[in-house]
Amino acid sequence: MGESSKYYVLKQKAVPEVLLKVVEVKKLLEANGTLTIQEAAERVGLSRSSFYKYKDDIFPFTDNARGRTVTFMLQMNDEPGLLSYILQHIAEYNANILTINQTIPINGAASLTMTIEVLPSPKDISQMIEEIEATKGVHYLKILASEK
Repeated sequence: MGESSKYYVLKQKAVPEVLLKVVEVKKLLEANGTLTIQEAAERVGLSRSSFYKYKDDIFPFTDNARGRTVTFMLQMNDEPGLLSYILQHIAEYNANILTINQTIPINGAASLTMTIEVLPSPKDISQMIEEIEATKGVHYLKILASEK
């Protein structure tokens, strides 16, 4: 049986250190075109063989998100201006809102499902997700899907 590709979205704290080091090596190589893979791997404390083993299997969420739609759910307080703030924040990251579905607030909180199209931008879309999640009044944010 052939190996099928399945993708998962994880928070950084759930990713093994070796995979985070692979991402760091990739960043070093991208930033400094004169470094060899061996030199970059040594700088982050990773073996060259580990880099080659995982290099095609991990990448920052943003690298895979451009040109995609991302669907996420968030629970937030029912406060005037909070949704407007979140929508403006999304626009600042050059993401286009495709759908918004919000429940009727119960006990002062509403659940919201939103699908956005991630357009080309120098900004890091994972940073946008983190900033929305850290916004006062937002209880949590979960990425449900990312599709091309």
